[in-house]
Amino acid sequence: MRLNTISDNAGATKKRIRVGRGIGSGKGKTGGRGMKGQKSRSGVAIKGFEGGQMPLHMRMPKRGFNNPFAKKLNAVRLDRIQRAIDAGKLDAKAVIDSAALVASGVIRRAKDGVRLIAGGEFSAKKVTFNVLHASSGALKIIEETGGKVNLPEVKEAKK
Repeated sequence: MRLNTISDNAGATKKRIRVGRGIGSGKGKTGGRGMKGQKSRSGVAIKGFEGGQMPLHMRMPKRGFNNPFAKKLNAVRLDRIQRAIDAGKLDAKAVIDSAALVASGVIRRAKDGVRLIAGGEFSAKKVTFNVLHASSGALKIIEETGGKVNLPEVKEAKK
């Protein structure tokens, strides 16, 4: 075997079609774009255009509200944390926060914070969590096992 004899497997590469290179090529003359007009030219962007009439997507009423200030939280079930503790990836004696969860591989990346959710079995004793939010069920389970959840202070809204 020599370097000049190495080639790809049959069918591994496909030749690209050279558009607009003569009638004999099969994709010549109009280049697969049909006949004349705006759509046959380059640089056309008329997907929602209706000939000057207000397009349908603009005639429809707007609905709902998308809060630009909403926090994006990582929802973590307690049984995922229990599995990480059992596997030795998380230290139950240390404070468990978003950085510890990322380091142990429980969550991929820390968004704006972590939200604990009740789910599955959780039996770790005296675990301290430092998270942004926790469901009432998760709080109940953690407190039953002697653990503690540190939540940030919620400021009162001005009346």
